[in-house]
Amino acid sequence: MPFIKPPYTITSDILTLLSNVSEKIGEINAVQLNRPPAELRKSNRIKTIQSSLSIEGNTMTEEQITALINNKRVLAPQKDILEVKNAIEVYDMLHHFKPFKIKSLLEAHKILMNGLILNAGKFRTGNVGIVKGSKITHVAPQGNMVNGLLSNLLDYVRYDEDPILIKSCVFHYEFEFIHPFADGNGRIGRLWQTLLLMNKHLVFEYLPVESIIKTEQNKYYEALNKSDRLGHSTPFIIFMLESILKALNSLYQIPNISLLEEDRIAIFKEAIGKKPFTRKDYLQYFKTISAATASRDLKSATEKGILNKIGDKRLSSYTFVQ
Repeated sequence: MPFIKPPYTITSDILTLLSNVSEKIGEINAVQLNRPPAELRKSNRIKTIQSSLSIEGNTMTEEQITALINNKRVLAPQKDILEVKNAIEVYDMLHHFKPFKIKSLLEAHKILMNGLILNAGKFRTGNVGIVKGSKITHVAPQGNMVNGLLSNLLDYVRYDEDPILIKSCVFHYEFEFIHPFADGNGRIGRLWQTLLLMNKHLVFEYLPVESIIKTEQNKYYEALNKSDRLGHSTPFIIFMLESILKALNSLYQIPNISLLEEDRIAIFKEAIGKKPFTRKDYLQYFKTISAATASRDLKSATEKGILNKIGDKRLSSYTFVQ
């Protein structure tokens, strides 16, 4: 598939960061934190939503978002509440979206910006400049170029041979540069980078990289602006890989994380795929659990229709229902 590769240079700094991030992902996979326990997944998802919307000026706290998820009354501006409800819906649907399809991108934007702008789920048709204070800091490509530029960008991410960790950062920068929507570009760009990364590395589904970006918001915009001035995304790639590494480190440093049955089953499904396996295989993967716990996990998953079981007792083998 022919495409034009966006401009950037893989520097020694990027290679070092790439190595450190890959090593940390390996460590996280080794201790089965690639799918954190249910409570941690929930709190990290709330952090992600709160941080991404806060960058755009939303005032709601993590506590208020938690209350909203639990169907409790929240006192906040209606616009902020609607932004949060839309974000909760779109993040809950992450597995539904196809990361290389423009149709999916438009669908996600429609959900995220529903009730907030008139043309949710539609590319802008007019021209746009981004103003900071009294200065125009960025003039985006013309509206009639948006569809072609995004198609090329998604083809690059899909077919180029550079690591997805780099390509997802390039996508994030180029998406902000193209500025395809009248509003909501920042939050959808961050969402889509998550989608691209979790397609390859499961841990990114619940990794709150956005909370690092929020903490270093000035550096985030500086990296975008510097890349604009230089005409390539190298500075932004460095910033994003640094942010990803900090988020991975924060996950790895959480003490006393214990996985529940549903977490172990989900992690093992990711590891084993469609292949048949035995209780012994399951125990070899989760070295810290007892044989009795393994038996309970497999029995429960079979009863729930997650696993198919063939044979009895020690001769039993299992496959995941696809």
